Amino acid sequence: MAGRGRGAEEGEETTAGVSERLLFAATVPAEAVPVLVPVPRPAAEILPPDGDASLQARPPAAIDLIRRRFRRASFSAFRRGVAEAASTELDRGIGFLLVPVFLAAGVILYYSLSAEPDLYRPLAAVALMALCAAVSRPWLKTHLVFMAALFCALGFVAAKVETWCAATPMLGSEIQTRLTGRVAVAEEMANGRVRLTIDLISTAHPKLRYAPDRVRLSARRIPAGMKAGSLVTGYARLLPPTGPVRPESYDFSFDSYFSGIGGSGFFLGDPKLIPPTDPIAQTSIASAIENARENIADHIRSTIGGPEGEIAAALIVGVRAGIPEDINEAMRRTGIYHIISISGLHMALVAGTVMLLLRGAFALFPDFSSRRPVKKYAAAIALMSIAAYLVISGLVVAAERSFIMLAVMLIAVLFDRAALTMRNLAISAIAVILVSPHEVVGPSFQMSFAATAALVGAYAGWSDYRAGKVRAPPEKRSFLRFMSHKLAVGAGGAAMTSIIAGSATALFAIWHFQRVSPLSLLANLAIMPIVTIVMFLAVASAVMMPFGFDGPFLYLMGKGLAAMIAISAWISEWSPVDAVGLISIHSVLLATIALVIATMATTWLRLTAIPFAAAAVMIIPQVRTPDLLISEDAHLVAMPIGGGELAINRARSNEFTTDNWKRALKAETIVPPETFAKGTLDIADPVDLPPGSPFYCTGDLCIGRHPSGAIVALAENREAARPACDFADLIVINDATAYNPCRDPRILVVTKRQLARDGSAAVFFDPQSATARATIQYAVEKPYRPWHEQRRYSREARGLAPYKKPEKPEAKPQPFSSGG
Repeated sequence: MAGRGRGAEEGEETTAGVSERLLFAATVPAEAVPVLVPVPRPAAEILPPDGDASLQARPPAAIDLIRRRFRRASFSAFRRGVAEAASTELDRGIGFLLVPVFLAAGVILYYSLSAEPDLYRPLAAVALMALCAAVSRPWLKTHLVFMAALFCALGFVAAKVETWCAATPMLGSEIQTRLTGRVAVAEEMANGRVRLTIDLISTAHPKLRYAPDRVRLSARRIPAGMKAGSLVTGYARLLPPTGPVRPESYDFSFDSYFSGIGGSGFFLGDPKLIPPTDPIAQTSIASAIENARENIADHIRSTIGGPEGEIAAALIVGVRAGIPEDINEAMRRTGIYHIISISGLHMALVAGTVMLLLRGAFALFPDFSSRRPVKKYAAAIALMSIAAYLVISGLVVAAERSFIMLAVMLIAVLFDRAALTMRNLAISAIAVILVSPHEVVGPSFQMSFAATAALVGAYAGWSDYRAGKVRAPPEKRSFLRFMSHKLAVGAGGAAMTSIIAGSATALFAIWHFQRVSPLSLLANLAIMPIVTIVMFLAVASAVMMPFGFDGPFLYLMGKGLAAMIAISAWISEWSPVDAVGLISIHSVLLATIALVIATMATTWLRLTAIPFAAAAVMIIPQVRTPDLLISEDAHLVAMPIGGGELAINRARSNEFTTDNWKRALKAETIVPPETFAKGTLDIADPVDLPPGSPFYCTGDLCIGRHPSGAIVALAENREAARPACDFADLIVINDATAYNPCRDPRILVVTKRQLARDGSAAVFFDPQSATARATIQYAVEKPYRPWHEQRRYSREARGLAPYKKPEKPEAKPQPFSSGG
């Protein structure tokens, strides 16, 4: 029995050491060994003993060698090679790995449409593709085509169903009203204000007929005792969700729609508490969880203090609104901002820490460990740990996605399957796509799965390489050499991990944020060991917190975070400018195809990723940069004037918008306008302005000149814009009631009403012709999608002037009458 037991264990270890890809490889029949039969040579070919040795060792003729090689490289042989490799890939399960790819393609197709489709035709397409796939099973190629189309249609339907189920009521216009609602989330911000997420119950003065269900408001102060579940009332200014700050940028209306936030704004005074009328609602599960998060966050802040306490609260409970902006920016510039957001890294560190501690504890009891599947016990407890971590972190979408990925891998361990495989990653992607399809078009989903797929694919390829290589037994080393070798291997592995993940996500980061971190490799190598220790201390403090013994762990955690802040600030100071400008969307699509092929293919077909990757790099600059950007409220205009300078028309501007525009236009310096007293600037002859002039403002009119020679005029109303019709190529009127004052069709006139309807705009001047009309691209297309429907109801979109409260009539003095 003992011998059988050892043999079984040895067999299991041998199987576990073999790459999973090789286990699924198709069996290749052994070729018959040819039998060599000696053929007698003619007597004339037999050379004498003293014959020429060069004739005996005559090489084959060059022409015959070239001819044979060309014969081998014929098109038919190439087709046979492709067919054999494709058959091998199918046998190894690439069909299942491509399921989330086609689901995501269907989701992207839905969101890229210019008009909202109905639900019936996509459902009909799903039924038709399913029928065709079932009928075409005898024909493999046709069957695969229909299956791909089926999964694309399923992704399309999933996105449509999510949009239909969300149906978030969105505020259409800016308004001031008294609201009453229940606090869902209360977050302390770095600037001292408090951000409240409130579920509206009622509005008054005026009463909103189409009120949103949930709003997000900030307040200077909140009354003591306010927490999640509390009833609150106050007078507030509500604003509708904004659109993209420029065409093809992040859409805040889209995010608000799927987050259930119908409006934002701020309290005009301090909100007031209302005595609860329904104690059950105030003690709901969601409120209890949110209050527990806030209590834990307050405890962490008070124990650690400073920005380190804010970051610790973000790592443990996901409350990150209080982190100072300068620290956020330093981490963005160094490429380590992903540490702050609870995602796959944190979930993996928590699960790994729990499993490591449990495996170490089980090892102290060898008799128990030898009889029980302690690895499965550790995996099950780690699964419960990350589930609790998900709940206490606030159930944010990024954490949910990461939980699904880790849960699939831990469940695979419970069923004796390999945890880190492309198949498990595909299962995780399928679950995330079906649960939250809108995440597919967001940077978090794309960068997370791109990095994970690249790491898993690289690890699988390296494992296959090592499995087929004969290695000599390791030589004996001293303790110092052994530790040096381990440190070198660990540093090399961390460096390769950072390089692989950074390379896989670089184009996605540039497309979404127009920035890249030049020193991210150095920053990650320096900071990730600290983060690993910090997360270990975070898990230990969370375990000890109910018993009151978390103080030492939080103290050490704060010291580690202080070191992380100092290192990121130092590297940020040495980091060059990280703004890289716009890139072509086609480059991102080609890079995605290359990544899919390189990470999923296991045969020589993975080499076909090279031309896609090369094409993606080649067409990166094939994008036209806007010559001028206009905000959706017509308040801010930016124009690059050369030398890395960006001219704007306002001395005080929205910092978020200008930062986004600086990165997109690769500008380093903001040039404010030069303001003159009314009548002191001669605008009758603006042609004298040299190309590349910033904005000069007087009264209600500003003028500037683009480096191409085009003259731009910005007016506050139609009367101020009328004189600009004589010289301007572009006129922007910050008045919703105004219309085109110019008769010349070559002048492009943009009004506040157009921007309110169609969103922010990018203007392009023709560099070849000074008389050609400028072209314009708006951020929002019509007909509106559900997350933009509210735009049609604003006062500006309807051509109305801003709302003004009617003045109260003065009280007439009462005539004095003497009592008599």
